[in-house]
Amino acid sequence: MITTKDLRVRFSDGSGIRYDDVRFEDGQSYALLGASGCGKSTFLNLLAGILTPADGSVEIDGETASAWSQKQKDAYRIARVGTIFQDFKLLEDMTVADNINLLRLEGVDTSGMDALLDKLGILRLKKRRVRRLSGGEKQRVAIARALIKKPSLILADEPTGNLNFETGEVVVAQLIENAGSGTLIAVTHDERLAPRFDHAMDMNAIAHFEAGREATERV
Repeated sequence: MITTKDLRVRFSDGSGIRYDDVRFEDGQSYALLGASGCGKSTFLNLLAGILTPADGSVEIDGETASAWSQKQKDAYRIARVGTIFQDFKLLEDMTVADNINLLRLEGVDTSGMDALLDKLGILRLKKRRVRRLSGGEKQRVAIARALIKKPSLILADEPTGNLNFETGEVVVAQLIENAGSGTLIAVTHDERLAPRFDHAMDMNAIAHFEAGREATERV
């Protein structure tokens, strides 16, 4: 289970975002809805430990994960988290297979790669260099790389952003299926996909923006 308490992040100009307390249960899927710029991706990065909150905490299975050392956070992400980044973070000059097999360096078993690529409809692209793929194809490679770990937590930032709605539905179903007894938290601006998840959260209601120094001085 993941819970957030009094969570707040600050930016270099003094502005920030305060989030209402949220709880994510094991084995459940969550859609974080809201327009671009409403704090969805920042919230996901706080849950992943990529960002450290200025105040408050992120607790995972009773432990205050936001207080872990960077080494502990990295070890947790490697062992238990499958992250799907909005900008993919793939190595463009390597093949699809090589991008996934790089996870072997972290001790990940990638023997199920072909079956997973087939389910996502991109097995034929296995030996193609990433730079030759379309945006939607890259999106599915990034999803495969996250799912191959069989993680207990999947954090997906706009996992269907480069896909048409029909393909997006298939990908969301695949994410939910592979989440299994773990937790899936996906950021999306497409409200049509919300019914596919167990829960939908309106980030416009959860995230509260706080003005920075410059804005305060102008007032």
